[in-house]
Amino acid sequence: MKSFLAFLVAMGIIVTLGDAYCFNLLQIPGRPYRGCMLNGKLYPFGPIERTEDCYRCSCSQTEMKCCSLFSTPVAYDKKKCKVVFNKERCDYDVVQKDDPSKECFVYSHVG
Repeated sequence: MKSFLAFLVAMGIIVTLGDAYCFNLLQIPGRPYRGCMLNGKLYPFGPIERTEDCYRCSCSQTEMKCCSLFSTPVAYDKKKCKVVFNKERCDYDVVQKDDPSKECFVYSHVG
């Protein structure tokens, strides 16, 4: 029982230290900018706590750096379950295909 508890604590630490999905968008040199464009929306220069697509970004005159606020489920029962993105919570729900009101167990996430 103690080894199982130690395993759960270790996995919790590893998951907490995982990196989010990140990307950079470079601005075209020489063009005047009023901010950064992401998926058709203009964001102001400076830090952006949350975009419409659930990213935390930083916008400058040279680039826009963004990291996801969510992790993607990768290990779950793919025959019985499906993944649905919840934009309000910036997270994925893994639910049964036959009854979306019931959640499925997720073994691991990435991002």
